[in-house]
Amino acid sequence: MLGELRSGMDGVTSDIRHLVYGLRPPALDDLGLAGAVAEMAGPGVAVEVRGELPGLPAATEVAAYRIAQEALTNARKHAGAAATVRVSLERGEDDLSIRVSDDGVGVPSGRRSGVGLASMRERAAELGGTCVITTPPEGGTVVEAMLPVKLNVEI
Repeated sequence: MLGELRSGMDGVTSDIRHLVYGLRPPALDDLGLAGAVAEMAGPGVAVEVRGELPGLPAATEVAAYRIAQEALTNARKHAGAAATVRVSLERGEDDLSIRVSDDGVGVPSGRRSGVGLASMRERAAELGGTCVITTPPEGGTVVEAMLPVKLNVEI
């Protein structure tokens, strides 16, 4: 009986840990937004940062990180990016711009948005921002999100 109880408690602990890590990635606290995105992106991805990122609202940091994460996942899994994947983070006076671009096949026309594309848009919209996913004429995919750095929403 003790073995079953222990097993059940381990499962609950794992579930709670998973939920907590899903809320705010520890890398944001350890490395800051730029460092966390660079670590997640890996060695083959160019990460460019313009402006000062420290001092962003926690909700903006998490949304930026998760949008970049989903865009990078899509570039790896679906885009067939030939050589180039780039991430740029730029803090303006009123917003944070996140741009993830690749030289892959792009989003096929007429394709319905999957969970990942919808979740990026939803994360941005929850904060009063925007997220647009496009396929430029030269090919590839570009994910551009604008997130406010001064939040007036309840989270």
